[in-house]
Amino acid sequence: PTRRSSDLSFDSAHFLSGYKGKCANIHGHRWKVEVEVQSETLEQKGQLEGMIIDFGDLKKDVRAMIDSYDHALIVQKGSMRDETLNCIKQDGFKVILVNFRPTAENFALFFFELMKNKGYHVKRTTVYETPTNSASYEESEVR
Repeated sequence: PTRRSSDLSFDSAHFLSGYKGKCANIHGHRWKVEVEVQSETLEQKGQLEGMIIDFGDLKKDVRAMIDSYDHALIVQKGSMRDETLNCIKQDGFKVILVNFRPTAENFALFFFELMKNKGYHVKRTTVYETPTNSASYEESEVR
């Protein structure tokens, strides 16, 4: 199969509820998200001849997916007292609640599913918390 990928980044904070270590505290990352798509065939005609997809389209959709997370506090639902959460929101801070523990592994799966639901033939998503620490998700089945 032929593959194309796009990577973009966003800055946000999170914490890992129940974790015994530094990551239990609110801290920030420059998250980098790579989305790799694949196809058994290439376009045969038109503007996209010889390609899987236009990089511009892929980049635009990845950017749209991650932009809302930029400069936000990402909180797992139920991991923070309602009073604390309400105070943070009332003070004007951007908070995003997610249904999962906000780890690189869970974000890799989450972003994979979002791009798959947009119609992309996603091979793998990789989420970097730091330039040297990442987690990837891929399904074993080739499309």
